Amino acid sequence: MDTTSDQRQPVFEVRGANKHYGGVHALIDVNLKAYAGEIVGLVGDNGAGKSTLVKVVAGTFEPDSGEIFVDGERHRWRSPLDAIEAGIETLYQDSGLAPDLTIGSNVFLGREKMRRGLLGRLGFVDQRAMEKEALEDLEKVGITVPPSKRTVAQLSGGQRQAVAIGRAISWARKVILLDEPTNHLGARQAQEVLSVMRAAKEKGLSVIFVSHTLPHVLEVTDRIVVLRLGRVVRDAPTSGFTAESLLATITGLDEVGGAPES
Repeated sequence: MDTTSDQRQPVFEVRGANKHYGGVHALIDVNLKAYAGEIVGLVGDNGAGKSTLVKVVAGTFEPDSGEIFVDGERHRWRSPLDAIEAGIETLYQDSGLAPDLTIGSNVFLGREKMRRGLLGRLGFVDQRAMEKEALEDLEKVGITVPPSKRTVAQLSGGQRQAVAIGRAISWARKVILLDEPTNHLGARQAQEVLSVMRAAKEKGLSVIFVSHTLPHVLEVTDRIVVLRLGRVVRDAPTSGFTAESLLATITGLDEVGGAPES
């Protein structure tokens, strides 16, 4: 199995993660590293263990064994809130946006800015400040959205996904984990999302990109980690893969001579 050698300290690391569901060993001694300013592709066939690993990274599941490190410091997630507090933001396939709220309200959902003085103490939010700051934050990562009074329901699919990723970028301090962010999007909309991922990388964040859409993975990532039947079978720079060799690694054909190594 290929592994990358990097003298830098990973911003995030999973070491030796194992997870069982009854008699099913979903993760088997899985190692995953992510560095600042890097996009890592996480790929694998159905049942490879991607969803389980995503939930371990996000704090939804606690591994049966293994360790999690952020900036070299060992952590233990007891809930997703622990991961968020450590700087890990996760965006699942369901973006979690509230369609009837404005863009600003969605960006600050759960972290609302309150009015100053008595009104804030009485629970009134500062809607104008949230809309202004949200648009500024989105523009910083290349997201152009319609006037702030428009609700999320009035945006295109690509715009909604871009806003969801922009929200994650706004709040993430270390890592953004994106689970199938380009799924069900058209070509132009998908490119908008990939551009936002590049902006997150330029901001110095680590992006973990989970996807079945291999052309997108090959286009935007710096490194690809391949899971198969719960194990990491290859971890290598994206430049070391072609579409054919990546598919062969995912399916196991590379081990039976079905495709040449790149």
